[in-house]
Amino acid sequence: MAGTAQVPINDEAAAAVDSSAVSDDVNMAEAAAVAAGPDDEAEGGAEDGDGAAENGDAAATIAPVHKGFASYLTSPIVTLLVTSGGGGGGEDGDTGGGDDTRLTAHQALLARSPYFAELFTDDETQTRTVDLRKENVDVVGCFLEFLYTGDYFPRKLPGHAHQLETDPSVPVVDETGAQLLKHAQVYTLAQAFEMPALQTLASSKIHCVNSTAKGEIAYARYVYAYTAPDDTTVRHPVAKFWATRSHTLRAEAEKEFQALCLEFPHARKRARGSIVS
Repeated sequence: MAGTAQVPINDEAAAAVDSSAVSDDVNMAEAAAVAAGPDDEAEGGAEDGDGAAENGDAAATIAPVHKGFASYLTSPIVTLLVTSGGGGGGEDGDTGGGDDTRLTAHQALLARSPYFAELFTDDETQTRTVDLRKENVDVVGCFLEFLYTGDYFPRKLPGHAHQLETDPSVPVVDETGAQLLKHAQVYTLAQAFEMPALQTLASSKIHCVNSTAKGEIAYARYVYAYTAPDDTTVRHPVAKFWATRSHTLRAEAEKEFQALCLEFPHARKRARGSIVS
């Protein structure tokens, strides 16, 4: 993965507001307050006391009070242990090879993931430290950025469904597959943490990467190793590349493709089927 280990939670990130979460919470709370103001409640209670008693389900129609985003930021801090420079099942399947890095996040935000919500009900997590050393620090950083802001870098350009904002630290063309792998790893991490919205976002960014044959092979090796055979969401780009650019595959990455087929025999069958169809 490109880039060095960074702790994605800083003053700017912590102050960032998940626009969808905040707007929903604030708007619903304000709407509820306006719809049932204190004067109206007092009059309603005096004039319709008997009616409320007769209609026992009236209370059930009152909308619950939603918490503001600040409530997330006042929740306890959780430490995440991750691995710098490794983890996440990289191109070569390596799940180690780096030093431990400590990231921190608010427990209430982490609990939006069913995986963490269940984890925090266990007494063993009272130390508020979660071991994620099998995961890549940059990929976990993308997950945390999504929790705080609703997206992760690089973001899609407004009005351009298949174009990402420019990242000066990476080449325009993904020669090695590092950019494809980043989004694929975010996808599989989101799957493990039961975050379908993040899965959808990551898979959509895969289609925005301008890659080469060798980059596609690196991506294919990862998805064949770390995703289910019926997961067409992240395997479709592989089949699409083989179907539309088979000549490029043979010319630029024949050796890498043969190695992939030896490692994953069904890859050759899938490639042939895609090219024929």
